[in-house]
Amino acid sequence: MQHLEHERLVFLALGESDADDGESTHLDTCAHCRTELTSLRQVAGLGVETQGLGDLPDPPEHIWQGIAAEIRAAEVVPSLTEARLLGAGVAGDPGVGRRSQVRRRAGWSRWAATAVTAVAAAAVGVVGTVSVLRPDEPAPAPPPAVLASAPLAAFGSTPKSAQGDARVLRSGQLHLHVANLPRVPGYYEVWLINPTNMEMFSIGTLGGDSDALLPLPPNVDLKSYSVVDVSAERYDNNTKHSGDSLLRGTLTG
Repeated sequence: MQHLEHERLVFLALGESDADDGESTHLDTCAHCRTELTSLRQVAGLGVETQGLGDLPDPPEHIWQGIAAEIRAAEVVPSLTEARLLGAGVAGDPGVGRRSQVRRRAGWSRWAATAVTAVAAAAVGVVGTVSVLRPDEPAPAPPPAVLASAPLAAFGSTPKSAQGDARVLRSGQLHLHVANLPRVPGYYEVWLINPTNMEMFSIGTLGGDSDALLPLPPNVDLKSYSVVDVSAERYDNNTKHSGDSLLRGTLTG
């Protein structure tokens, strides 16, 4: 089965002309040409949809370079064909002029099809750029500002694989991440300690997750209470530190 030429399908997709009876019959029976025509119409539709958009960003430079390369290649093909004919000594043939005109029309058709396809690709590139620069969903919020941070290392007899980090956020919270803490019969509690006099107070407990976001007391003096401590505590109704520290680190920032 001989398929419809690509250039002809391009003009049909653009609505430059209507399919004749033979072409319509072929499209009804040929899935290949019908699929190609549908794809070309979709591309042409994208070009039409972008006409109403304003303030579009410039397409990436590589798209324009690709368009120029395709057009140059299309211009060279008919020129080379005519040069070969003239070089073969057939210039005196009265039919050469007519055949040359047909070839020029075919060359122009190929050039037009190439240009239309390339420009449509550029439109797709612009739409893709817009979809990246102007997504339907709002951009994610920037991460919160960190005022101070501390790496947490295993303390005392705690296995060395235990570790973590603490970050004081501008929002007045302490973000804590821990890993490989040993199992304890009770629970984990987080403290701020003044290393000068070893005064301390609790800021909250850790659940089963490796991350916790704990509120800090208003106007806490982090220069004095600069040590972050994670302890193992028992359910004994004793609010004091158990003396069993698992992780410790000093805030800096």
